[in-house]
Amino acid sequence: MVSGRRRQGKTFLLQALADVFGGFYFVAVESTSADALRQFGTAVAAYLGVPGALAFANWDEAVTYLLDHCGDRPLVLDEFPYLVKADPSIPSILQREIDTRVAHRGTGSRVRLVLAGSAMSVMGRLLAGQAPLRGRASLDLVVQPFDHRLARLFWGIEDPRLALQVNAIVGGTPAYRTRFVGNEAPGDDLDDWVVRRVLSPDTPLFREARYLLTNEMEIRDEALYHAVLGAIAAGNNTRGGIAGHMERKATDIAHPLAVLEDCQLIRKEADPIRKRSLYRVAEPLVTFYEAIMRPAWSQLERGWADRVWRGSRARFASQVVGPHFEHVCREFALAHDWDGDFATEVAAGVATGGGRGQQIEVDVIALAPQDGHPRRLLSVGEAKWSEVMNVGHLKRLEQAKDHLHTRGLDTRDTVLALYSGAGFDAALTDAAARDSRVLLVDLPMLYA
Repeated sequence: MVSGRRRQGKTFLLQALADVFGGFYFVAVESTSADALRQFGTAVAAYLGVPGALAFANWDEAVTYLLDHCGDRPLVLDEFPYLVKADPSIPSILQREIDTRVAHRGTGSRVRLVLAGSAMSVMGRLLAGQAPLRGRASLDLVVQPFDHRLARLFWGIEDPRLALQVNAIVGGTPAYRTRFVGNEAPGDDLDDWVVRRVLSPDTPLFREARYLLTNEMEIRDEALYHAVLGAIAAGNNTRGGIAGHMERKATDIAHPLAVLEDCQLIRKEADPIRKRSLYRVAEPLVTFYEAIMRPAWSQLERGWADRVWRGSRARFASQVVGPHFEHVCREFALAHDWDGDFATEVAAGVATGGGRGQQIEVDVIALAPQDGHPRRLLSVGEAKWSEVMNVGHLKRLEQAKDHLHTRGLDTRDTVLALYSGAGFDAALTDAAARDSRVLLVDLPMLYA
């Protein structure tokens, strides 16, 4: 099983696999069962060198024929959800044929089958619950976008500040670098590149965020799902906050949130202190679209990209780059070695104190494994993208640490981490030099 959202390189990977091992590769398209069966027969005939096309009466016959004649080589069925949509019996047919061949493994028969697809919700259900193919997969590979470090290398951007801003717009999807902007990375002028390559109606990236929803089979009411994404992109991260922004009941958005999570367009994080769920948009291009493009769509379609971009730079910093920077900082905390310990849980949260109204929002809370009581708090951190940090930020973190101690966490060795995209003043730098429990993380360190 190979899944992943579109543009991540699945087809590139699977075609290379088929080429190297002389395997069969078939990519399905959205069509009727009869039409898909004809296309499949043509592809099998071409692969086996049979003149014309093979006319299969049904998918039962087609699958059996394929496995009988080509089963000892890799068989790749790409965009498999389209085949399932055309004929829902195909997974059951595959189950029967796989089980039959496994039962007669002594005869040398072997199935080497790869099912791939971009509809994440459909692919996730193929191995879940009582699904026919549950327990049959020897590999379940999800092809993920590049993280911010790999994306910087892939784009060839030296300046870490520029790299993170580009990453906040297009994320780590490889095709956005190659096919969507013609391999053109932004130079010194990010503004010019955004106007020409992202906000222009003539470019492939212009409508890509909309197509990400269209590609998901579970999504019917696109306006509703865009409204949910827009609410999250605007900073509403709880179910109640999202519903309030949309002027709906929280129960009305339960299904859209579940579908968007299955599609990996949003992710659900747990506030480790308040024990509540927080929702974030998982695809940076969607955040950029919802925060910058969707509110000014009519102006952009009229070709006023420069005007729209000049008027949205502050919103870009606060609603796009700022939250993305915080996410990158949490990823850093998850991978960082905290004096020999690694965090098993990293999230944002709220540190509440004993007094009325005493609560501090914390961008990065890193917790050690739950192997004893109280649980160790490895680090608390604050992230500021465009603000030079000072001793005041450090004192705020000290207060947050004290609040978390009252919530039952072990804070004896907690590191106070300050993450900044703009730097640190001299007093804070001196304070960090005197105290090993204070860590200053700048952009070069995030990319190290």
